[in-house]
Amino acid sequence: MSGTVTQIDKMRLDGTTDGSITISIVEQPYGAKSDAIASIGISLKADATEPEWKVHLPKANIDQIISALQEAKKAL
Repeated sequence: MSGTVTQIDKMRLDGTTDGSITISIVEQPYGAKSDAIASIGISLKADATEPEWKVHLPKANIDQIISALQEAKKAL
């Protein structure tokens, strides 16, 4: 990632001792003129400088992803 990262929220990763989930906005993630994305990062250690897992979500997909996550939550 090459763009500016703005953290929106950070929460405890349930089921871990000190893991976290971060939600961020990344400007120009793939270089100049690339569209901003929402990023979800999962870290298993509190002092991690980079998340072990990242998901990049284009704005156009967020509503459908939220809907699918709500369905997944019902099924859990």
